[in-house]
Amino acid sequence: MQYNTFTPLFDFLQLFRNIDRADQETICKNIQFRKVIEGEVLLQEGKLAKELFFVCKGILKIVTINEKGNSVTQFFLKEHRFCTILNSLNNNVPANESIVAACDAELIVFSKDILLQLYVTIPYLKDLIGGIIQQGLLDKIQIRNSYMGEGATIRYQKFISQQPDIALRVPLSDVASYLGMTQQSLSRIRKNIR
Repeated sequence: MQYNTFTPLFDFLQLFRNIDRADQETICKNIQFRKVIEGEVLLQEGKLAKELFFVCKGILKIVTINEKGNSVTQFFLKEHRFCTILNSLNNNVPANESIVAACDAELIVFSKDILLQLYVTIPYLKDLIGGIIQQGLLDKIQIRNSYMGEGATIRYQKFISQQPDIALRVPLSDVASYLGMTQQSLSRIRKNIR
């Protein structure tokens, strides 16, 4: 795989820390590039997370199954975000969530074994990636909390103002699920605010 394929990852990481050419080459030799299609399941609930994804293009979603057996979108992760089920990856426990492509996507994939080897070979990498993932988790929680206690129309208006790029690229059913409403309710809200 050509070095250029991994450029989005290094451009992003170097916002936080300089990564010299030798370290970049070591990382390149150990990661994979993967294209996925909308709806493709990258991690099934109940399985062990064995990969860390970096989103180059597209959007992934974290999904759970509710008590009625329906799929519920918990979070969206777009370009320049890492994605995994951290508890499962770190603690070797089955994931409580699934990771699914919300639209066609291009990913850089670190297998868990390779990631642990890279942390030994390039010691600063663990703190660098860990810090970025922690900040991402805080950002997701902050966005999610901003919808709490709001009516359906306000939740949708906040969503399109805070995450317009996601609203334009994922199916309406995913947006409705994420905002805790039916697709019919969301369609009515969209008609009424136009």
